[in-house]
Amino acid sequence: MSLAAILDPIAALGRAVLGALQRIGAVVLFALEGVSHLFRPPFYGRLFLRQVVEIGYFSLPVVALTAFFTGMVLALQTYTGFARFNAEGAVANVVVLSITRELGPVIAGLMVAGRIGAAFAAEIGTMRVTDQIDALTTLSTNPMKYLVAPRLLAGAIALPFLVLIADTLGVMGGWLIGTAKLGFSSAGYLRATLDFMQTMDVVSGLVKASVFGFVIALMGCWCGYNSKGGAQGVGAAATSAVVTSSILILALDYIITEMFFAR
Repeated sequence: MSLAAILDPIAALGRAVLGALQRIGAVVLFALEGVSHLFRPPFYGRLFLRQVVEIGYFSLPVVALTAFFTGMVLALQTYTGFARFNAEGAVANVVVLSITRELGPVIAGLMVAGRIGAAFAAEIGTMRVTDQIDALTTLSTNPMKYLVAPRLLAGAIALPFLVLIADTLGVMGGWLIGTAKLGFSSAGYLRATLDFMQTMDVVSGLVKASVFGFVIALMGCWCGYNSKGGAQGVGAAATSAVVTSSILILALDYIITEMFFAR
């Protein structure tokens, strides 16, 4: 075997690693620049409020429905599994713990990533390929401050409110199945839920939601801001924003859970 046959795969691996590190560094610098503009005037309050409405209010139906049916399925499957061990009474405890710690923020994050991440990437990507971002610079408007900073802040603030609603509806979905199908009393189910739920469970979910919202907005803005190649490039940017955001949500979910609950 020649030396080149040995070194070529190693060189390819090295190029891939260096390319990944370069991409990560570019995203981090992009995020730092965007966050820095949150503390320097001028401030675009109207743009921020518009993005809060776009992320929070218009994402509410899909997040609410997904959380509600997830709570219903979770209660049903938990009851089926626990019935084998005569532990059906723990259904309410498992539902509220799973929804507030994990499923609420993760499901809301994935739904918003699919809707908002793609929308941000498509909108900013279209502006990039049609030279509208360059026009903003020509008009003495910083594109990072005008396009990116309001979206980053809106994502970090709006998603926790969505998760609060998702937590409530997820628990209510479990309550509905528990009382209508599984034979629990309404008062007993709600009492078990409130007795078992702890403040840290809800707080950890809201922290995850804020991080996820920031990441979704960041990847949507970054993919759109760096898109090129016309309509095909805009489509690729939207796809990349959704896929990257979803992967980061699942990875960060583990990291944050480890930070809060590792012993």
